[in-house]
Amino acid sequence: MGRRARRRYRSAMPDKSEILEVAGRKVSVSNPDKVFFAGPGYTKRDLVSYYLAVADGALRGAGARPMAMKRYVNGAEGEYFFQKRAPESRPEWLRTVELSFPSGRTADEVVLDDAAGLVWVVNLGCIDLNPHAIRADDLDHPDELRVDLDPMPGVPWDDIRRVALVAREVLVDHGLVGWPKTSGSRGIHINVRVERRWSFDQVRRAAVALAREIERRAPSIASSKWWKEERHGVFIDYNQNAKDRTVASAYSVRPVPDARVSAPVTWDELPQCELGDFTLATVPARFREIGDPGAGIDDAVGSLDALLELSARQEREGMGDAPWPPHYAKAPGEPPRVMPSRARKPVADGGAPPEPDAGRSPSSTGRRVSIKPLIEIARAATREEALAGFERWSARHATVAAQLQPADILVDGMRGRYTLWYRIRVNLEHVPEAERPTQEPLEVDYDPWAAMR
Repeated sequence: MGRRARRRYRSAMPDKSEILEVAGRKVSVSNPDKVFFAGPGYTKRDLVSYYLAVADGALRGAGARPMAMKRYVNGAEGEYFFQKRAPESRPEWLRTVELSFPSGRTADEVVLDDAAGLVWVVNLGCIDLNPHAIRADDLDHPDELRVDLDPMPGVPWDDIRRVALVAREVLVDHGLVGWPKTSGSRGIHINVRVERRWSFDQVRRAAVALAREIERRAPSIASSKWWKEERHGVFIDYNQNAKDRTVASAYSVRPVPDARVSAPVTWDELPQCELGDFTLATVPARFREIGDPGAGIDDAVGSLDALLELSARQEREGMGDAPWPPHYAKAPGEPPRVMPSRARKPVADGGAPPEPDAGRSPSSTGRRVSIKPLIEIARAATREEALAGFERWSARHATVAAQLQPADILVDGMRGRYTLWYRIRVNLEHVPEAERPTQEPLEVDYDPWAAMR
């Protein structure tokens, strides 16, 4: 960027808006005193000020990329929705680019070029920034491989850091440089700049190979398995590299109660840092004092050739493609999209074929239900709310919770009409039947369809 953003406030008008002069442009901020984080009391003005303080770093992560807008118009505690299409009413200077999606639809998405664009999207309620892994001038070739370390419930922070260090070793062994940052939620992201000559499918293939190699080197704490019942420890979410996926970028404030930040850190810092160290209140001073630890990422562009060779070797050893997200078209060589516990087993010599819908049984309504002893704990608008509900349930049922295995805690991201919501269920199969609690009122009972009704 080069230029420091200049700000000039005018007296509040009757519509309670302020005009800021940023990067030579005038940007309106409506209702600047609106509280976006109820606990610490941070307002929209505080959020705008934060992004202006770290604008160089935030634009290094999200600038010049198409971006899906995740809008929290009522603050971090309110409901949110994804808006892929740029609003009709937008400044002439704001750039957009047309994206095509796996569904066949297209949308003109916002592209941020300067700090004025940052302020404009924050004014619309974008707390975090969610760019695609491509640049606006080449929509077919990603320039970033994303390593998303997503811990299962109950996994200690130290294990997540250990998996990150293993990921670094694998990247170095394959000629790549990883740039770590906290996710701002519970995990760690590692971004890798790559040459823009591979397709989305090839980048994802390299990410699958990377995830499997991390699991091979750290089998007790890392997992590349897609199905939750097979996961343990820290899941390496390779599907974040599929086309149309977005991830909160560097310096994004996350919609959690203490306004944590997805903060770039050095590899030397990582073993000692804590998630709570990086918030809206602390990161600007850190940025002023040490600069951006991720500043060198654009000078460390690497090749995927070695990871793709690893992928080919894994395929020769019998490891084909890994499962895709459910709304993607079936890929050649992809394994069946069914949980292993529900997959049909080969028919033994002289044996009978499995019954239809093996692994499920019909309910009184005719719908199929799992034969596993599942109870539902929470339905929530955010993952954090759902997990907080699970923690409350675990505190009441401490003896039961102690007997659960990580794969028994099922955290599902569910698609509503316009938003994602989260459901937590618990599989009690490892709990003696006499000790299993019955279904109780949900800890959080969010209705994603209430607004439509």
